[in-house]
Amino acid sequence: MGEIQNYIGGRWVPASTGRTFEDLNPATGETVATVAASSSEDVDRAVRAARSAFEQWRKYPAPKRGEILYAVGQLLKERKEQIARLMTQEMGKVLLEARGDVQEGIDMAFYVAGEGRRLFGVTTPSEMPDKFQMAVRDPVGVVAAITPWNFPMAIPTWKLMPALVAGNTVVFKPASDTPATAAELVRIFEEAGLPEGVLNFVTGGGPEVGDALLHHPDVDIVSFTGSTETGARVVAETAGKNKKISLEMGGKNAIMVMEDADLDLAVEGIIWSAFGTTGQRCTAASRLIVHRDVEKPLVEKLLERTSRLRLGNGLDESTDVGPVINERQRRRIHEYTQIGVREGARLLVGGEIPTGDGLSRGYFYAPTLFADVRPGMRIAQEEIFGPVLSILSVGDLDEAIRVNNSTKYGLSSSIYTRDVNRAFRAMRDVTTGILYVNAGTIGAEVHLPFGGTRGTGNGHREGAVWTALDVFTEWKAIYVDYSGRLQRAQIDQFNP
Repeated sequence: MGEIQNYIGGRWVPASTGRTFEDLNPATGETVATVAASSSEDVDRAVRAARSAFEQWRKYPAPKRGEILYAVGQLLKERKEQIARLMTQEMGKVLLEARGDVQEGIDMAFYVAGEGRRLFGVTTPSEMPDKFQMAVRDPVGVVAAITPWNFPMAIPTWKLMPALVAGNTVVFKPASDTPATAAELVRIFEEAGLPEGVLNFVTGGGPEVGDALLHHPDVDIVSFTGSTETGARVVAETAGKNKKISLEMGGKNAIMVMEDADLDLAVEGIIWSAFGTTGQRCTAASRLIVHRDVEKPLVEKLLERTSRLRLGNGLDESTDVGPVINERQRRRIHEYTQIGVREGARLLVGGEIPTGDGLSRGYFYAPTLFADVRPGMRIAQEEIFGPVLSILSVGDLDEAIRVNNSTKYGLSSSIYTRDVNRAFRAMRDVTTGILYVNAGTIGAEVHLPFGGTRGTGNGHREGAVWTALDVFTEWKAIYVDYSGRLQRAQIDQFNP
């Protein structure tokens, strides 16, 4: 791709530092692109461009803002395969999943574009005669969108689309592991006719770019997706700065399999949820909570399927599991495998760095299963973010739900059962933001709220426009008194 530059005020420009860094293919170690290594000076220029564009953009008719998003969606649709292949080279996920990532961006563009003709407010009757009242949404200002590497198209669109259709301007900082896919999205916005300065793009590390965005006085909203530890630091760094903060963070998601479940269907969902995207999803299943009456046959089926998974370059259509994102993350995964063994869990398969069949050049890790895991073990409590699944045995549904809810995270859960009563009890008692019945823990659709409880977030939701807009707008209550006299609410009583 050559060099990826910053996009500030409608111009592609190098970093003020003059420095670059390499964007590497995690399957091969080859360079995908060189990327601008930006500084706080670049952030300041981008924020100033966004602030300058805000007044005009917020007055831009909302239906016309929506039309730009429709154009973005169409361009994404036309270039889906090209972008998916770039994403696989840059991030490592298999091509089938990369296509799905781009499709989510397409879906988000077309879905949010329609909000340009809605942005619904509220009207209510007044307690006074000859008085009209309503509440409308106002844009907030400049948004800092800070996104992770595991969904380099989908997650940025969750943030950019609602923010822009509501009339905000944006400074977009992608993860340093996946700037090329993000740059393609920005080019598409540019081609679709987005006015200069409305969307700005700055690449670089967290300490240089991310922190500068958190502290910049002209940033009104910070929308962050990443680890719970980093999210907590975002809150600490912005405390007292009067910014709106939206956090989407970690997960320790569980699939519960009851004794009446369809085990073959459950295995399909478990494999997909645990090892899809090489376990690098915030919704990935890292715990399997199984009724002990069916634990043996389920584990046998699961072990056989896991052992057959093929690792390799995601561009190869026969690959089941691609690499993890980088060597640092692979070391972290392997450390957790060693922790699990030390804690007394039984390693069934995996737990190693494969070297054969051309895998030594990339950051591959073998899909890993642990049995005899207890709820208090670190591998059952801490987010690993890799292809590691811990199996926990329970005696009934109540215990399964207790174990499911017993982590500091609360993103996604799943239950496999053919008993409708059990399914509804799980719907009532599971305390995660997402629950699947007879499906795995991954596969959210864009028009329902996405987010979680406890350490997974701070109460906001992405995805569904009707929840995302609560982050990117402020409510304004408006009263119109056409009585021609002073009417004091709660003081002057209406007497017919």
